[in-house]
Formats: sequence, C-alpha cells, structure tokens
Amino acid sequence: MTLAEYRQDMETCCRCSACKFIPLENVKGADNVTICPSIARYNYHSYSGGGRLGMGIALLENELNFTDKLRDIVYACQMCGGCDTSCKYAMDMEVFEPISEMRIACVEHGKTLPVFDDMANNLRRSGHLVPAASDVNWYDGLNIKNCGQQKTSVIFHAGCRTAADRSLWDTARNSIALIQKAGIDIGIAGAEEQCCGGRAYYLGYKNDFFKLAERNMERFTKSGVTTLVTGCAECYQAFKVLYDRFGFQGKLEVLHTSEYFLRLIKEGKISPVKKVDMTITYHDPCYLGRLGEPWIHWEGTQKPGQIRLFDPPKEFRRGTHGVYGAPRDLLKSIPGIRLVEMDRTREYAWCCGAGGGVKENIPAFAAWTADIRLKEAASTGAEALVTACPGCERNFADARQEQTGSLPVFDIVDLLARSVL
Repeated sequence: MTLAEYRQDMETCCRCSACKFIPLENVKGADNVTICPSIARYNYHSYSGGGRLGMGIALLENELNFTDKLRDIVYACQMCGGCDTSCKYAMDMEVFEPISEMRIACVEHGKTLPVFDDMANNLRRSGHLVPAASDVNWYDGLNIKNCGQQKTSVIFHAGCRTAADRSLWDTARNSIALIQKAGIDIGIAGAEEQCCGGRAYYLGYKNDFFKLAERNMERFTKSGVTTLVTGCAECYQAFKVLYDRFGFQGKLEVLHTSEYFLRLIKEGKISPVKKVDMTITYHDPCYLGRLGEPWIHWEGTQKPGQIRLFDPPKEFRRGTHGVYGAPRDLLKSIPGIRLVEMDRTREYAWCCGAGGGVKENIPAFAAWTADIRLKEAASTGAEALVTACPGCERNFADARQEQTGSLPVFDIVDLLARSVL
C-alpha cells in the first residue's frame, strides 16, 4: 500500500492522545504510564503516533512538503509499534503502517539521512547492513553444515547485528550447541548469510527489502530449508510477518529461539537440569512481541459513513498475539530461575530504544530510552534483566555503562545453556 491508501485511517484519528499512553486499566504504576518514547522524549505532538498521522494527511493535501524537519521527525521514532497497540485498544485503525509508509515516501522523495544511505549502500554491496558483518565469523570452529553446500531442513539465521558484534557471538554459538545437543541436523548459511531485509524496509528502503527477500527465499528453497530458527527479534519479524505479508514466505516455518527450544524441551530432546539461582525480569522485544504478531491478510473495502465498517469484516492486528508465552515458559523451565515482571509488559512493554534506526541516527535518544527501561527493571528487585533480542541486549549493555548499579543483561539462550550444556 501507499501513504494515500491509508488516508481513511489517518483521517479517523481524533487526536485523543491514546497513542501516547498505556490504556488506563493496564497501568500498574504511576511512573510507568507512557508507551511512546518519541513523545516522551520530545514532548511535542508531532512526535507522537497521532501527530505523525496528521503530518501524513498534510502531505497528501500538499499543506506540507518533504522537508528536512519533517524527515527528522519521521525518523525520531523507534518504530516500536506502541502507539499502534494503544490506539487499537479502542479503535479500528492503522497507526504503525502509515508511519512506515511515510518513511518509504521520504526515501522516494530523496529525503534520506546519510547514515541510512550508507547502510543501504552496504546492503547492496555485501548483503549486510553493517560492514563488519561481512568480515567476521561467529561460527569459526563449529562442526556444522553450510546450507550453501549441503542440504538441510533446519537453518539457524544469526542476523547482521549478531554476526557483526563479537559480544553477541556466545549467544549464537550457544544456540547451535543446544540444537546439536538435541540431535537436530542444523545448518547455517555462513559467509553467504544475507540480511533479512527487515530493517531496510522499516527505514524506508522498500525495494531493497524486496530484493533481499526474493534472494533469501531462493537460497532457502534450493537448500531444502523448511524451518528457520533465529534469535534476533527483528529477523524473526521480517521472516515471519513481512515475508508473509508480501508473499515471500511460502511454507517456510519461522521460529524464534525461545519457541524452538521450548518445543525441544517438550519433546524431551533437551532438559534444563542444572540450577541457575537467579531472580530475573524479562523485557519483551517489540519485534518479537507486538510487532511479531502474524500478518492478517484481508481484501475488501471500507463502507462510507462516520462509523468504520468493512466488507468483508476486517480483523486488526492489535499486538496481543506476539511471542509472549514462549520466553516466559522457557525461563520457568530452568531450575532456580525466579521471574518477576515489570509494570509494562507484553504488548505494552516499553521499547529498548534501539529500533527504527534510532541507535544509528540518534544514539542519545536510544540510550535515554534504554535508561528508562533499566530503571524500571531495577525497581522489580530482580538481579538481572533478560531479553530475547541482540539489538535490545546491545543497547541495554551500552546504556548500563552510563548507569551506576544497573542490572546485568542476559539473552534468554545463555541462561538456558547454563542449565542444559
């Protein structure tokens, strides 16, 4: 779709500001009521979901042009989807998708940012957003199939962030060790692994995403891959949601590591037996949680009138069917782990701050957002913060260097490995 095709959604916005806050009956503490980092940081309506929809209408009416200021506001957003989820608590309208289309329109009108152009150019040259991802090998020394050379039905996709960041390598290697312990004949793409394309899409580089998706699916099909496992929430969302939305996924089963390892435990193929004595709190990654909800295909029309009616009836994605249970069940399966929840969880979780290009473009904003979440985590009395996304882990780790007494951060896979391996 295009921005113009979301006109009715944008016109439905009544400027109620629900997109800025958690619905009242879900608020658990006076200090944790906001859902949108952008409006909380910049405190001006244009930086909210509703404010950006107003800008979208103004663009369609030629009352606004694609200026540097408009571009800066559009990209001062983690694309976390919190505004969309809060709005849909009471409304049947899209908020996240029009904002995504505004980014695509910015790219089409040449209103891009140098940091994102550099990432896109690297993607076109090497298949990776991050230059270092082409030159490092997290998998060195592992006895594992290369799906470019051998057929494999199950592939582990590390993702650009993990492959480029040595601090995240242990998590990827632990994932392989756990899968192999279960007796699964796992494969990787190794040096031939390409970016999922998800970040390119949400930065507005839609055509680059399409090319990557087509190329990836050709490789998977050629290698006999039927199941893809990834520990990256952004990769999961791309393969699971975007590929399905745009007709690339086919019959490929996409699982996050938390889902896959919980399955292996239930099948008796791995057993968490060693005690990990720790009180932890869990952070829901946006792209695994509310944005990880399966795509709902719908073709129809909206009936004219003040009340929004659709023919046939339209089911909306409200962020409630993301991956929430699997990570928690996996943590509870580890002996000694005690889970305490933060005020903002599941579809109303506060973002880590890294998404939407914010970490690359406005690192101070990314750190500010992470700092708020780290303080919320510490308020639970937990000894550690656990997440299920390398982007979240990296941003929290960077932010905690500036925050005295903040909690250590772990990936859920690393705690499972302590108990199983």
